[in-house]
Amino acid sequence: MTLVLLHGFTGSTASWDAVAATLGGPAPLRLALLGHGATGTERVQTFEDEVARLAAQLPPEPVQLAGYSLGARLALGLTVAYPERVERLTLVSGQAGLATEFERNERRRADARWCSLLEQLGMAAFVNAWEAQPLFATQSGLSQELRTARRLERLSHEPYGLVRSLRVTGLAEMPYYAPRLGSLPMPVTVLAGELDPKFLALGRDLAAAVRHGRFAVAPHAGHDLLLEAPDLVARELRRAF
Repeated sequence: MTLVLLHGFTGSTASWDAVAATLGGPAPLRLALLGHGATGTERVQTFEDEVARLAAQLPPEPVQLAGYSLGARLALGLTVAYPERVERLTLVSGQAGLATEFERNERRRADARWCSLLEQLGMAAFVNAWEAQPLFATQSGLSQELRTARRLERLSHEPYGLVRSLRVTGLAEMPYYAPRLGSLPMPVTVLAGELDPKFLALGRDLAAAVRHGRFAVAPHAGHDLLLEAPDLVARELRRAF
């Protein structure tokens, strides 16, 4: 069974390096997302279009699918749309979408500010502001080498690519998948960091809503478990091998 990995916003296929290094077995298939170096995205206009583009890159047999953050949201969308293509799903710091139009509009306004920063001041200013969010405060205890590598990964993108990612696959543009979670037949593992309270709550709710859900917490870790707890992520992925 092929393991397929989807990275997060401002990340890349290299975001999974530390996880993949400890997995063993065949190399996983890592897919680049819209606005993050992916090709063949000219016709992608909606979140569902990006889901379909990713589905078209899967092997013919059912896969083990895993995603982090934005990648988790797209992995969930792919699984809901094409459940026959996914044998097992792992969602790292993911969620099922926003329930109300008020929440979506609030998120669109927040994303519009990020887009303006990217368009007006460029990547360095954006990355400085992005990394200053409380969401990533737990990374201050990591080595300088790890933090520098993640920063260079973020800086490697083009402003227009990240703007397109936000406008097409941002949380506000994602369908609300919660009502469809109960129909998923495959095992679903949801991971969240102990120091990431928002996604702890979202993750518990998501895992409880599926038929065969499992929720796991990464101790002493925040949002980016690919960076902060790669061994735990690898261990959870190996459960299906």
